[in-house]
Amino acid sequence: MKALDVITIGRSSVDLYGAQVGGRLEEMSSFNKYIGGSPTNIAAGTARLGLKSALITRVGDEHMGRFIREELAREGVDVRGVKTDPERLTALVLLGIRDQEQFPLIFYRENCADMGLCEDDIDPAFIAEARAVVATGTHLSHPQVEAATLKALQLARENGAQTALDIDYRPNLWGVAGHGEGESRYVESAQVTEKLQSTLHLFDLIVGTEEEFHIAGGTTDTIAALRAVRAVSDAVLVCKRGPMGASAFTGAIPDTLDQGQIGPGFPIDVFNVLGAGDGFMSGLLKGWLDGEDWPTALGYANACGAFAVSRHGCTPAYPSWEELRFFLNRGVKEKALRKDGELEQLHWSTNRKGDWPEMRVFAFDHRIQFEEMDGATPAKIGEFKSLCLDAVMQVAKGNSGYGLLCDSRLGRDALYKAAGQGLWIGHPVEWPASRPLTLEPEIGEDFGGLAEWPLEHVVKCLCFYHPDDSDEMKARQEDVVKRLFAAARRNRLEFLLEVIPSKVGPVDAATTPAIIQRFYDIGVYPDWWKLEPFKTDAEWAAVVDAIERNDAHTRGIVVLGLDAPSEELFASFAQAAKFDLVKGFAVGRTIFGDAAPAWLAGAITDDEAVGQMAKKYSDLCVVWNQARAQAKEQAA
Repeated sequence: MKALDVITIGRSSVDLYGAQVGGRLEEMSSFNKYIGGSPTNIAAGTARLGLKSALITRVGDEHMGRFIREELAREGVDVRGVKTDPERLTALVLLGIRDQEQFPLIFYRENCADMGLCEDDIDPAFIAEARAVVATGTHLSHPQVEAATLKALQLARENGAQTALDIDYRPNLWGVAGHGEGESRYVESAQVTEKLQSTLHLFDLIVGTEEEFHIAGGTTDTIAALRAVRAVSDAVLVCKRGPMGASAFTGAIPDTLDQGQIGPGFPIDVFNVLGAGDGFMSGLLKGWLDGEDWPTALGYANACGAFAVSRHGCTPAYPSWEELRFFLNRGVKEKALRKDGELEQLHWSTNRKGDWPEMRVFAFDHRIQFEEMDGATPAKIGEFKSLCLDAVMQVAKGNSGYGLLCDSRLGRDALYKAAGQGLWIGHPVEWPASRPLTLEPEIGEDFGGLAEWPLEHVVKCLCFYHPDDSDEMKARQEDVVKRLFAAARRNRLEFLLEVIPSKVGPVDAATTPAIIQRFYDIGVYPDWWKLEPFKTDAEWAAVVDAIERNDAHTRGIVVLGLDAPSEELFASFAQAAKFDLVKGFAVGRTIFGDAAPAWLAGAITDDEAVGQMAKKYSDLCVVWNQARAQAKEQAA
């Protein structure tokens, strides 16, 4: 059993996608940032489908290079083959969606990092780990990167691995079209044809559009081009045909494309063709490497291509394995797939980055409680919240499973310092104690303030909601939560919904499950729930059931503390830890309740405040860990 299913080799870039749709690239005013480059997209796309994938490329020793490396790691791609080039910059691509037919793009690849890839970057031991090596055409366009690619292919064949080529013909990257013609997909070139044909015998699988086979075969007659490729290669040839699906040819080329093994297309609306071929290749590799027959593999490929043309961006559009299976089983309900709510929820929830099986959260997002303390000023509260962060980091020691809740009105500096530290970061939006729910002014009436948030921040909203509220109160609060949830998704931010019905009216075992169901009924699917502790297994079971029957992929639940005495808090941990959906706690005043007033009064130093809070936070973590371990032991 080899450690890797597939290694891709070649281009890597940062794609800057115009956020505005329907205008010229010249008029784009903002851009979304994604990883890009055909082999980079394929590595991520296959990882989403459950293959163990890796990439060989180079990135610059700068922010964009680190972004590619980190994003690939978050996608589950092995990055051992991603080399850092100290002399060259990471490639950039600007892209736009003009209409259904025009997708302008500009490649910034002058002496870029991935074109610095050389034979020394190809580690034979690394190649030997893979079942397949996939090359893309662009890296055959220059002697140095061609030599690296050919070395990887030769090593793969010596080790019994499969080899595949995505022709990926970009005329301007071969120097046969100008910088302003990045959208061009075909320019005749005898030199390019000759170069491609010199390598085609090295592959077991060759994939391309009709135009790409035209350049590989040296003729614009598709059947003749396929036959020219077949004359120099025994590979399986897969010809992509857009909405007509794809055809695979394992032997002699027949007289028509329809006489190959067929994978039909899907009746969907085209939104963005950029990256569709990489999505197609990802699905095809999944079927090929899993040993499926060609119609099945082509079905995977066409479906992945359909997702790609329906969404913004390349890699972000590709499906998870669960999403793909769901789509193939259910079929097309809404031709504009990005408007299919059921599908988009599954896409979001099965492709989120990061893993948080345990949640030990220090909550110091309190505002009113700090403002009412003697000696408190906005500046002093901000300083203290930075000390709270210091306590979190002292306990976490760089390990996963730790986090914080902090506001930006009084805790801005702490939020800035928390960035990139590997912590879970919850960021509240509600105006403290508001009912009906209103938001902090910085969020804006149109919730546009969320566009300024880092992607690692989780939108946290506390709503004092009760099933017995008046219809008017329910409608006002539900409207805010619905719009906030939509804004969080639009800005690619996770959403945590906190409900505390006990502060509003009497509660029983049915209260919280009813609230949870109501929010799902109105289309709100929180990534996280933050809930009051419950005293019985039956109450917890009812809450867990209410969540899981609506969303099998929710991140989970964190238990709030409500400033409970330690003994009561510890008992609530023991109860909650019995349920896997409960990931941990979010506790605040129990940790900072003594240190904050003493520090604000000048009675203790910074170090003493941090030490006190770190001790209490650490103790809570130990109690939670013990509760979870005991629950698992009892369940075994």
